[in-house]
This record gives sequence, structure tokens and C-alpha cells, in this order.
Amino acid sequence: MENQHTQWYIGAPNGVILCMDRRHGRELEGRLFHSYSESPTLFGDLGQMTLLMERLFDELQFPFPSTNERSFTSQTKPYTQRQERTKIMSDEQLLQKHGDIGTFIVRVQHRQNSSWQGRITWMEEDKTIQFRSVWEMVKLIENAMDTVSTSEEGEEPRWEA
Repeated sequence: MENQHTQWYIGAPNGVILCMDRRHGRELEGRLFHSYSESPTLFGDLGQMTLLMERLFDELQFPFPSTNERSFTSQTKPYTQRQERTKIMSDEQLLQKHGDIGTFIVRVQHRQNSSWQGRITWMEEDKTIQFRSVWEMVKLIENAMDTVSTSEEGEEPRWEA
């Protein structure tokens, strides 16, 4: 029986692979991979992971944010010309990266309403679901990792369709 992973694709210049390696209580730590570096970017929790992803999207200027960063000072962030980045890893190489306890392909399609919208694929289960916010994406990752160790009840976004 040949297993076709039809949902395993990157499909966007800002696609990332999230490799979850360890859990310390409620905190998940792991590695983030993208096409523009062979080295992983390490994160110690999901909050740090989202900040690292946001920085990548800002550098790529993709997807372009629909709202500007707010500031209560008179200093404004200078506009920077988009710098073309050269892909170092192919999509096929990225898809070979896996976490010790879980792996996710994240494709952020929009940055609207000061949040993200897109699709996330849980590679171990070959399931893809859309998310409407950063919070929802984080909850989907936490929910998936909870099902790996223990099952929890709640009103949070779930992988079941």
C-alpha cells in the first residue's frame, strides 16, 4: 500500500515546518524551518515561535500585513525595501524535517485584522485545517500535542472535521 500525502506541500514563499521536540508542562519547544536557511530556528515556547514567524513574514513582506504596527511614540518604523531572499532548501527538503513529538506545515495566507489566516497540516495525522487567527493556530498545535500525550475536553479548535 503506497501512502500518498496529498496535504504535504509548502505552496507559498513563507511556508514553514514546525518541529515540536519537547514538552515542559504546558510549554512546547522545538525548531522552525523555512526555505531561506538550512539551519533551524530554535524556539522555547509557542509565543516565541509566533514572534519568529512574524519576523520572517516581515522580512519577506509576504503576506503583506493589512494593518500597520501601532506606536505611542513619535518614532515611526522606517519603510524598508523588500529584499529578495534566495531559497536555500527545496520544498522536498523541508518536508523531510520532522519533530520528535509532532510536525506541522504552516501556510499563512493573509495577515489581516492584526492576526494571521491560513492552513496548518499536522503531518503525523495527515490532516489539514484552516485557522482564522494566531490564537486559533496555537490552540490547534496545543490540541494536537495534547492528543499525543493525554486527551483533554474543551471548547477549543479541534482537528476533527
